[in-house]
Amino acid sequence: MNFYIVIPAHNEEAYIGSTLESLVNQTLLPKKLVVVNDHSKDKTAEIVQSYVDKYDWISLLDIESTDQHLPGTKIVTAFYKGFETLDENYDVICKFDADLIFPKNYLEVLAAHFKRDSRLGMVSGFCYIEKNKNWILENLTRKDHIRGALKAYRKDCFLQIGKLKPSMGWDTVDELLAKFYNWKILTDDSLHVKHLKPTGKSYNKSAKHLQGEAMYKLRYGFIITLISALKLAFKKRSFILLKDYMQGYLKAKKENQSFLVTEEQGQFIRKTRWQGIKKRVM
Repeated sequence: MNFYIVIPAHNEEAYIGSTLESLVNQTLLPKKLVVVNDHSKDKTAEIVQSYVDKYDWISLLDIESTDQHLPGTKIVTAFYKGFETLDENYDVICKFDADLIFPKNYLEVLAAHFKRDSRLGMVSGFCYIEKNKNWILENLTRKDHIRGALKAYRKDCFLQIGKLKPSMGWDTVDELLAKFYNWKILTDDSLHVKHLKPTGKSYNKSAKHLQGEAMYKLRYGFIITLISALKLAFKKRSFILLKDYMQGYLKAKKENQSFLVTEEQGQFIRKTRWQGIKKRVM
């Protein structure tokens, strides 16, 4: 299978070398890999260029944006800049973060999963973070959720869901829309990916309301948003976030912000969310 990879990178000199090293040593090499250097002011571009000089399937794209790390929009916009430089001869398109170390067989195992089931739309491993010199599961979400850091999409699924949405919540809406179109999603707990920089470490404070806005744009409705916000705030051990999330939701509703999904898709999403809530409670 032809794997194409896009890696948005902003000031990642401490990590990008390790990420690329793990990818050039895969048992199944990607056909193309582009790193999008998004307004970095450190040595990110120099490090990537050293790999470009060695491997003809790796490329570097420099773009200019802002220094603010706003989750969603900035990352997806950078992804598209890189995606637009690629041709259409891919079977799987990956959006990876620039601070990951992949096991050597990562792409090979993903390919085996995709080949085994033609209705499998998305596959990933799990992120692990270092704590007290041990690598432990970065348990921020359900185990059946594919983290935004390591997305891999079958081409047909990627195109049918409308690719990625440039908004906070893009890494949830993609899965919900995949399920809407009857694609399967798989997480493989045998694939341990080292996540060198904990999620949210570099987010700008102005992003605090974006999670709630995303829940509105996904047509969650007030009750599901409240339950989801409570759960997320609890996992992050900060109930101040509950207020931020709900304020974001109410702000988006007051401003009548545009939805990310259709009304029909929204009905499906609410039904799916309620089913998940009932399953965990019972």
